Amino acid sequence: MFESQKLRKTILEMAYAGSTVHIACAFSIVEILAVLYRSHLNLGNGQPEDPLRDYLVLSKGHGVMAQYACMLELGWLNDTDIQTYFSDGTTLKGLSDAHISGLEVSSGSLGHGLSVGVGLALGAKRNQTQQKCFAIVGDGELNEGAIWEALMFASHFKLDNLMVIVDANGYQAMGSTQEVMDMGDITAKFIAFGFEALEIDGHDEHLLDQTISKLMNTQSGKPKAIIANTVKGKGISFMEADNRWHYTRLTPESYQNAIAELSETELVSLL
Repeated sequence: MFESQKLRKTILEMAYAGSTVHIACAFSIVEILAVLYRSHLNLGNGQPEDPLRDYLVLSKGHGVMAQYACMLELGWLNDTDIQTYFSDGTTLKGLSDAHISGLEVSSGSLGHGLSVGVGLALGAKRNQTQQKCFAIVGDGELNEGAIWEALMFASHFKLDNLMVIVDANGYQAMGSTQEVMDMGDITAKFIAFGFEALEIDGHDEHLLDQTISKLMNTQSGKPKAIIANTVKGKGISFMEADNRWHYTRLTPESYQNAIAELSETELVSLL
């Protein structure tokens, strides 16, 4: 369950069916979401409406197709939802929307989702529910001042049930993060803001699993952070680190080429 190449195929199917964008931004967080849903999110009774399940806040809401792909695996969405994505009259939008069961926030206006996640973590602390909150932000999103206010708040209130995962793929809509606004040493910044923080390969599922467990089991009273170094467009050779795929739509040819490449990768992994 939550096999990365299968999730990427679902993303491609959605993007092609809806003739929509943000494929590369979804691909960079596939392994992060797969590991969280497979091993770390307490889903309560297994239904998205369960008020006591752990929270997953996708603050970089334009990557939502990756979360929809995981929700399909859980049975929270169905094949019709995938095939009619972004069509007239359907409920699934191109950004995370809290009206969809299983999504915590309406995000896409960058910088705001993390604050909601911090509030959810604080509420869980005060209600003593033992719920955890995992919030995924983009490295370009770190340009937003509200992110740093949320981090200060989380540190001050010792929200050790909060983990922020930075999808550090090196790009944002208009260029590389270094070119648009160089954030320097992100890990050092999180530590300076009172977080337990580690930097890792964001596509190494075993390492992700180990690091999440290590940090969440650390009894320091501090919120946690993982700076996950990822590749925008990961998994498709002609999309990787090509920022044009932030806004490029699939053609019949590029769709078939991408599906074929994923199928070949799956076959090699089985040999």
